[in-house]
Amino acid sequence: MKFRYARHTNNLKSITSFYTNIIGLEVLGSFENHSEYNGVFLGLSNQDWHIEFTQSDEKAAHHPDEDDLLVFYLSEGELAQVKVNIEKYGIPRVQPKNPYWQEHGIEIKDPDGFGVVITSLF
Repeated sequence: MKFRYARHTNNLKSITSFYTNIIGLEVLGSFENHSEYNGVFLGLSNQDWHIEFTQSDEKAAHHPDEDDLLVFYLSEGELAQVKVNIEKYGIPRVQPKNPYWQEHGIEIKDPDGFGVVITSLF
C-alpha cells in the first residue's frame, strides 16, 4: 500500500517552505498548470507515502479544528533538528487539545492553520 495525503491550499509557496524548512521534508516532485492546478509532492525519498499540496484559482475554504493534525514520528536526531528549525523561524508552539499530545508531542500550526505534531519514535 502507498499513501498520499492531498490538500488544496491558497499558499503553495509558504506551505512548501514550511514543510521543507521546518519539518525537513523533501520536494519529491511538482507540476504547473496541470488542469489549471499547480502542486508539489513532499515527503522523504524511498518511502511509500507523500503529501501533495495543490493550488488553483479556486480558493481553499478550510476550517481546521484542534483535532485536525498531521503527526510526524521522528528519530531523536530529527526531532532535535525540527526543534532548532522551530526556534530559528520563530514558529509558535500551540497547546494541543488532546492530552496525549500535551504529554508526548510538540504542536505547531502550518500556514493553513492545520496542526502539526512532532514527536519521537516509540
